[in-house]
Amino acid sequence: MMTLVGWLNQNLRFSIPLVMLLGLITGLLSESLALKLWIAPLTLLMVYPMMVGIRLKQLLQTDTINVQGWALGINFIIIPALAYGLGRLFFTDQPTLALGLLLAALLPTSGMTISWTGFAKGNVPAAIQITIIGLFIGSVLTPLYVQYLLGAHIPMELGAVFKQILLFIALPLLAGQLTRYLLIKRYGQAHFQQHLGPKFPRFSTLGVLGIVFVAMAIKANDLIRSPTLIIAILIPVLILYTLNYVISTVIARRYLHRGDGIALVYGTVMRNLSIALALAMTAFGDAGAEAALLIALAYIIQVQSAAWYVKWSDKIFPTSK
Repeated sequence: MMTLVGWLNQNLRFSIPLVMLLGLITGLLSESLALKLWIAPLTLLMVYPMMVGIRLKQLLQTDTINVQGWALGINFIIIPALAYGLGRLFFTDQPTLALGLLLAALLPTSGMTISWTGFAKGNVPAAIQITIIGLFIGSVLTPLYVQYLLGAHIPMELGAVFKQILLFIALPLLAGQLTRYLLIKRYGQAHFQQHLGPKFPRFSTLGVLGIVFVAMAIKANDLIRSPTLIIAILIPVLILYTLNYVISTVIARRYLHRGDGIALVYGTVMRNLSIALALAMTAFGDAGAEAALLIALAYIIQVQSAAWYVKWSDKIFPTSK
C-alpha cells in the first residue's frame, strides 16, 4: 500500500492525467452525481495528513519577514487581480469558469510548496511559514473576495462558504495537531520527524486524486458534448501561471537571496487547488461543478510546471547569488 501511495505521490504528472481519464470514462458509463457524497471525506483525507506536519511555532519566526511580505503581496493582491481580469476577459458569459479561476488564485500554497522548495534547494523553513500564513489568510479572504468580485453573478451564502472552510481547514488542523502531539509524546520528537512525520503527506495524494476523479466524472458528459471547453479553459489558466512565474521570479531575483527566492516562487505559484476544488463542489451548488473542472485541469499545469522549474532553478538562481 505504501509503495503504491509513494509512487502516486512522486509521479503526479502521470497519476493526475490518468485519474482524470478514469473519471471521464466512469462519468460516461454510469451515473456520477452520487459521487458528490465523497467530496467531503476525500477533502478531509487530503488536508488532515498535511496538518500533522505543521508546527505552529514556525509562525513566530522573524527571520523571513522580507520574503513573507512579498509573498503576501503577490498571493493576495497581484494574483487575485490577474485572475479576476483574465476571468472578465475570457469568461465574460461564463461566470462559473471565472469563479474557478478566482478560487484557484485566492487559495495560495499547499504541501507541494514545501516539497518543491526542497527539491530546488530553497529555504524550506520560509516555505513552511509562507504555507501556514497563506492558508490562514486565504481561508478568511476567499469568501469575501468571491462575494465582492463575483457576488452579482454567482449565488452564494457567505456563511455557508465560511462553514465549509472551517470544515476543510480548522477541523483537520485541530485533528492534525492532536495527532502530532500524541505521536511525539509516545515515540519522541526524533522518531516522529525521521520515521512517522514524512509518511503522512503521502496520503494527501489519495484525497487529491479522489477529488479530481469525482470532478471529471461529474463533468464527463459536458466535456464530450463540448471538447473545445478544455482548450477554452486551458488558455487563461496557462496565462495565469506564466504571469505568476514571471512576476515571482523577477521579484525573487531582484530583491531576495537564492533560498528565499525559490521559497517565494513556490510559495506563490503553487496554489492550494485541493481545497479550492473541494470548496467549489460543496459551497457553490451547480455553479461549482464547472468551476471544479477548471481547477482540476489546473492541476496538470501546476505539477508539470513545478517539475520543470526545479530543473531550471540553478540557472535562474545561481548558487553564488
